[in-house]
Amino acid sequence: MSVRVVLADDQPLIRSALRVLISDSGDLLVIGEAATGAEAVRLARELRPDVVVMDIRMPIMDGIEATRHILAGPDPARVLILTTFDDDEYVYGALRAGASGFLVKDMALDDILAAVRVVAGGDALIAPSVTRRLIEQFVDRPPEPATTAVPRRTSDGITGREREVLTLVGRGRSNAEIATDLHISPATAKAHVARLFTKLDARDRVHLAILAYQMGLVAVTD
Repeated sequence: MSVRVVLADDQPLIRSALRVLISDSGDLLVIGEAATGAEAVRLARELRPDVVVMDIRMPIMDGIEATRHILAGPDPARVLILTTFDDDEYVYGALRAGASGFLVKDMALDDILAAVRVVAGGDALIAPSVTRRLIEQFVDRPPEPATTAVPRRTSDGITGREREVLTLVGRGRSNAEIATDLHISPATAKAHVARLFTKLDARDRVHLAILAYQMGLVAVTD
């Protein structure tokens, strides 16, 4: 059965290109298009898609607010942010709103299709370039005053396999890619990531990636 997709972007040319790309995939189906965030919310509620591919800058309601509204409803669609703007404010705003993925439009077309499938399957995905840049900014940031600094995490208390998974998260891998790299099932990879969130008190995958850097599991150049 095809993955049902709603496209939300205020630029008709972008929607048209994505529609052709998705239509040619064979396993994905565009069931609706929205030019505003408000329209994206309405279509998500009426058409019940599996995934909404959402731009950020749109009239009437931006993509982050639209994501928040979509995910507040019953049995919501999963939201994949696809945007030209990868500013930190947008990344964190999208993740806080509950988006399952954050991609930039200069990614390869096959990677965009793969991301839609990943998100539809219940996984989360952040563009490796975005993860890497956020880690670089974290590295360059001056140390916080001792009175407010967050204690540095260590890898104590996590298993060897969880350490391997954390390293791959730090390199921007999705759960599906982690499963392939480690020769485990996607469900097992997802379970490892879930345990890492709990053990390391991490907010999201970007936070896990930063923790992987702090622990010396990955370098900024990885």
